[in-house]
Amino acid sequence: MSPAVQHNLLTADDLDKQPDDGTRYELVKGVLQKMPPAGFEHGICAAEIGSKLNVHVKTHKLGYVCGAETGFKIDQNPDTVRAPDAAFVSQSSIERQGIVRGYWEGAPDLAVEVISPNDTYAEVAEKVDEWLTAGCAMVWVINPRRETVEVYRANEDLVLLHGNDTLEGGDVVKGFQCRVQDIFA
Repeated sequence: MSPAVQHNLLTADDLDKQPDDGTRYELVKGVLQKMPPAGFEHGICAAEIGSKLNVHVKTHKLGYVCGAETGFKIDQNPDTVRAPDAAFVSQSSIERQGIVRGYWEGAPDLAVEVISPNDTYAEVAEKVDEWLTAGCAMVWVINPRRETVEVYRANEDLVLLHGNDTLEGGDVVKGFQCRVQDIFA
């Protein structure tokens, strides 16, 4: 038996034209997915890492940090538009594409995903894979429950950080450093 064919796939343009009903959506392989509001703990971690990144990036004029509402079109035919909890787009990427009004075409240089209590391991792994496949240089997965950060890069081993370990931006967010425990303070 052949797999069922999905009809009526949406595009990034369709997603952009969705009426504002107060719900956050992502588009995954042409299928609209509701994103429930984040919990309080999740929001604190996302704001903490986003603000730390933003201060560093602005101080050193490295590019821009985006919040959780920012869509990145990371695949097409069918379209996928994801919105990480925080993202960094380098100045060199901005110079190539400019400041766009719609979704950013492609992946950010850094995507940050904060795990929510209802996220499954498979869902998080799928997002990490999508970001890296789309060209994201680095992905940070922050786990508030375990107070850890997983650092992913294409073709490199996973790095697991916790406590007094230092989270570094490497060659992606040059000079950025933060103690892992400070994300959860």
